[in-house]
Amino acid sequence: MVGTGDAPAGSVTAVAPGVYMQRGAAGEVSPQNLGRVGNAGFIVGPNGVLVIDTGTSYREGLALLDAVARVTDKPVRRVLITHTRQEFLFGAAAFRERGIPILMQRQAAMLMAARCENCLKTLKRVLGEDEMRGSAVVVPETLFDESMLLDEIGRPLRLLSFSHSSGPGDTAVFDEQTGVLFAGGLLDQARIPDVQDSELNGWKLALAELQRLPIKTVVPGHGPATSAAVIDTVARYLNQLEARLLVLMNAGASLSEAPDQAVLPEFTGWDQYDTIHRRNASIMYVRLERELLFK
Repeated sequence: MVGTGDAPAGSVTAVAPGVYMQRGAAGEVSPQNLGRVGNAGFIVGPNGVLVIDTGTSYREGLALLDAVARVTDKPVRRVLITHTRQEFLFGAAAFRERGIPILMQRQAAMLMAARCENCLKTLKRVLGEDEMRGSAVVVPETLFDESMLLDEIGRPLRLLSFSHSSGPGDTAVFDEQTGVLFAGGLLDQARIPDVQDSELNGWKLALAELQRLPIKTVVPGHGPATSAAVIDTVARYLNQLEARLLVLMNAGASLSEAPDQAVLPEFTGWDQYDTIHRRNASIMYVRLERELLFK
């Protein structure tokens, strides 16, 4: 059941029975979209609700809690932050205020603690102090290291931890009852994946593991809900990016030339192609150059 492609930013739609997605806006963080560019969602079970990611701000966290309340009167048992990106974590302050425990993979939590105060300062400058009022870096009550079964809401949910992949400790949630995957930082739909925090081989291995699951619907970190075919598409982007940069390096192209010359025609229409893709090209060029030097 995939039907959120035309859903407006900020809307909450059902992607499967008991599974809901709050859609993020396209584009970069800006005052116009209030920085709400990442997807969030929640799963309703017999015993309560698991919320997955919390949004860019305290206000967005409140909006997500209100959305849950419109759908069900069951309590939110826990919130999971899937990865360390600013548009997914600062809404946690709204959940902490209500005593809802926060869960996060240990490596991701360490990265959040190391850098996200600076992210918060940047968001306050871009979006304004008023919009970000109440937002904070919230320390999770519970940390985990490996993939695990989470059963406190009364339906089997698999937390899939891939160590360092799209980012340190990035986590996905698989709802076995409906076949819905909340992909967090591992998958974006019609938006360029960001390699900044990634370990490329670990990311490819994680995608290979996802391909073995009976996934019916993917709620990506950004973009509309989609089918499991997005796993192949993201893998293809990563492979094409790496291959193109190796060709450029072998041809003697410099780092400064990489963003202009790393053209990937299949992905030119994707959101953030002119920004994130160009940055990806520079980041991957440096990493590949370093690998070749050490070899």
